Amino acid sequence: MTTRRDFLQTTLVVASGMALTRGAQAEGAAAPAAGIGGLPANLIYTAAAPGVWQSKVDSHAPLVSITDGKLTIKTKHGMNEEHFIVRHTLVGADGQVLGATTFYPSDKAESTYDLPAGYTGKLFATSFCNKHDFWVAELSV
Repeated sequence: MTTRRDFLQTTLVVASGMALTRGAQAEGAAAPAAGIGGLPANLIYTAAAPGVWQSKVDSHAPLVSITDGKLTIKTKHGMNEEHFIVRHTLVGADGQVLGATTFYPSDKAESTYDLPAGYTGKLFATSFCNKHDFWVAELSV
């Protein structure tokens, strides 16, 4: 049986892959509302494209900093039993999960990961809220 952790990791990998590769659209089919990476709107959110959660950007979009080969993801979000950040994940451009942290309501939504030595290219930092969905920040190193 799949655990919640396995489900979230699989969802992240699939969403990242979909965001990185755009599927061909059937001829004559109507285009979906503009979203991230060719996905429908209101599926994945960013600070620049918050969709229905426009008022939630400051407390849900992942903030990323890099110091001495360590990448830190922070989400400025309150944490309580009813509303909290469930998970941060760091994903490389190839879809490889470079780090992941699952949170409990009693935790602070902050995680730190070692970058692979010499890594250059795109990275995707994610923040998943139990009420306001899946947020992604894209960066290059």
